[in-house]
Amino acid sequence: MTAGKPAIAHWLIKSEPYKYPYAQLEKDGTAVWDGIRNYEARNNLRAMRVGDLALFYHSNEGKEVVGVARVTATAYQEPGTDEDWSVVEFGSVMPLPEPVTLAVIREHSLLGQMEMMRRNRLSVTRVSPEEYACILELGGASKATRKPVKKSSRATPGTK
Repeated sequence: MTAGKPAIAHWLIKSEPYKYPYAQLEKDGTAVWDGIRNYEARNNLRAMRVGDLALFYHSNEGKEVVGVARVTATAYQEPGTDEDWSVVEFGSVMPLPEPVTLAVIREHSLLGQMEMMRRNRLSVTRVSPEEYACILELGGASKATRKPVKKSSRATPGTK
């Protein structure tokens, strides 16, 4: 780590695939992550920095980590509301060659202790560097398969 430069943080973000699947993020290039209506999840959004990486989890249907996204813009006031809610912008990084299912996560000695397992109702949770690396390994991802975030007009995926 370079002095004065914070380490990249890792996160897990959840989206119901019928509302906004990872494939749509890849198509859009970037998206505004809005509709978060939980204070702890909102605070997690506010803690994100440009460059942080997030595991993209399909919730309710599929229940699996399917890709990686990168924070492209930090938290700002959610447009269209006067309430204290925030949004963050994400860009696609890569799909996982093999999705990592909730069943695999639950049974794994390291991953079974993830914040998403203890705080399963939260749509945005922290992930340790070790957990992140383990998910990538289980998903068949390597550094060679990572692609840069492509530039695109901002898409608004709607409520996550």
